[in-house]
Amino acid sequence: MRTLIVSPEPVDSTRGNSITADRWAGILRRLGHDVSVATDWTGTSGKNFDLLIALHARRSHSAIARFPGPVILGLTGTDLYEDLPANAEARHSLSLATRIVVLQDSALQKLDESARAKTRVIYQSAIAIARERPRDDCFEICVLAHLREVKDPLRTALASRQLPDSSKIRVTHAGRAMDAKWEEAARSEERANPRYRWIGELSHEAAAQLLARSRLLVLSSKVEGGANAVSEAVACGVPVLCSDIPGNIGMLAPDYPGFFPVGETGKLAALLNRAETDPVFLDEMGQFIRKLQPRFTLERETAGWEHLLSEL
Repeated sequence: MRTLIVSPEPVDSTRGNSITADRWAGILRRLGHDVSVATDWTGTSGKNFDLLIALHARRSHSAIARFPGPVILGLTGTDLYEDLPANAEARHSLSLATRIVVLQDSALQKLDESARAKTRVIYQSAIAIARERPRDDCFEICVLAHLREVKDPLRTALASRQLPDSSKIRVTHAGRAMDAKWEEAARSEERANPRYRWIGELSHEAAAQLLARSRLLVLSSKVEGGANAVSEAVACGVPVLCSDIPGNIGMLAPDYPGFFPVGETGKLAALLNRAETDPVFLDEMGQFIRKLQPRFTLERETAGWEHLLSEL
């Protein structure tokens, strides 16, 4: 099929929607489809498309409403957990969609019966890379998150302040500051907190290398649809400490031992300290993560898309 993927983020962006659009395009091309990626569809591009795949119910609503053929709507995070309850355009996109894709099974709980019937869960895959030797001079943990409110990006830094003096934990934070306020906040935290270092935006390859050498990944987001960082951590066997939001629980499992309440600095600090000082706990998280690896393979994600497209 001649397929257009519409993402609200530019093609070369490192934000989640762009990464997802790029990966989906690669999967569909390997399945033999002709795929283009754009930020919108107006019907005047000079090319006719058989299928529209639109990421984000609210931000891609105009393209969904105009497109004359079948539409697959990808619910990617804030649209699912913040827009749908109150935004008319997001709800309209849901009703117009031929099929809906969500990134983890907890998302189904947010949909009514009619939407759930046409929804398919397709976990995001990640390519496994070999674990690298961790730093010997510290217990390095990483944060892979752009600096914006929904990510609660400095929560790990704040938690590291509460660790005992004997702790060797160091927080390496990779991600772009989305405005000057966040850049100054990160710089200020660096000056005040010797355990924290913000290194700005990295290429995907460099971020993967940072993850592979880290003892832990921390994901403190307030809202997630299904974080790429979690998929990548699982793929390379890195334990995760993450906020207990539905998007993270759906990616892992309700009984995963590494959850903490959103915004609870003290609870996160306690988990960091336990991970550093209790090898059994760290190994328990690692074993749990490794058992989940088949969920995030490219083969499984490709099969999900192949089955979904066959339904159309």
